[in-house]
Amino acid sequence: MSASLLGLSAILFMLSLLFLRQPVWLGLALSGIVGNIVLSNLNVAALVAGTSTFDTISSYNLSVVPLFILMGEVATNSKLSAELFRAARLVLSGFRGGLAVATIGASGAFGAICGSSVATAATMTRIALPEMRKAGYEEGFAAATVASGGTLGILIPPSIILVIYGSIAEQSVPKLFAASMIPGLLLLALYAIVAFVIAARAPGKVPTDPPASLGERLRALRDPWQFVVLFVVTIGGIYAGIFSPNEAASIGAFGAIVLGMASRRLSFASLVKAVKLSVITSCVLFMIIIGATIFANFIVQTRLPDLLLGAAQGAGLAPWMVMLLILFIYLVMGCFLEGIGMVLITVPVFLPIITGFGYDPIWFGVIVVIMVEVGLIT
Repeated sequence: MSASLLGLSAILFMLSLLFLRQPVWLGLALSGIVGNIVLSNLNVAALVAGTSTFDTISSYNLSVVPLFILMGEVATNSKLSAELFRAARLVLSGFRGGLAVATIGASGAFGAICGSSVATAATMTRIALPEMRKAGYEEGFAAATVASGGTLGILIPPSIILVIYGSIAEQSVPKLFAASMIPGLLLLALYAIVAFVIAARAPGKVPTDPPASLGERLRALRDPWQFVVLFVVTIGGIYAGIFSPNEAASIGAFGAIVLGMASRRLSFASLVKAVKLSVITSCVLFMIIIGATIFANFIVQTRLPDLLLGAAQGAGLAPWMVMLLILFIYLVMGCFLEGIGMVLITVPVFLPIITGFGYDPIWFGVIVVIMVEVGLIT
């Protein structure tokens, strides 16, 4: 069996494990280890597994992941997300569908200090969904609003998936954050427009909130000042070149704890809970990254990406056709695969093809995250 055919077999084996409901990290790691044994020998497979584990755990670039997770958990336990939703709701009160748009806006704002779509969607489900049900929103529209708004957490910086993509693709995380800001805000605006259009076309399913006074609106804008401080310090510090992403994440996590304690909204028990959840989430992510690193090392050894690139170029496919095919693959995979796992599975295979056709890897990183958002909804 040739090395490239072995690589294809390993991918099919890995997908079979996922269809059998095995954990993503196990499917990736087992496929890579077995593939390295067949391709080389047991000693090489053990060396690759050990080296990949050590390199991942000791990676300075990936230390930003648990810090941003901690900042998001602390913000959640400090009731900051509830303040954001209340402010957006009062500002948009009086408009049909304003509560849905407030949910989308609050999701985008919370994603700007959280970095996780799952955490953003879960938080807004607890806060916004009961309010929309109470207001009389149609159930499907309310759920779709929370689902779509929740996905903004991984596109609007900081983004955990962009950090992981940057680590795999060896790209600058600040450049990825800068490239994703405008698409994230544009997507937020488009979601809001769609919500308003649906509300206008189906008034029976989307009620109108009673309008708040001007004073209430202004006071509501003043309430989430902690969010503004955290966003300006962390993301603003990265864009201004004052902090590296790692430094910004550590300052942001510490700042969230200090602000939560100072406002007496974060108890010691809540802080302990936030730390525990951050550790558990980080461990899950690092296990997936370790498995993906083992699998990626094996795929590189088989030279499968080079074979696929040569086949695409030999077939005379235009670059836009190759990109369209890759987007279709992401669309299908997003229906049944978890987002981070999907990125870690595909990027080692697709990135050499993308760069071979002249596409920018920073731009492709933003495209991948948008496709992961689509997958999270489907």
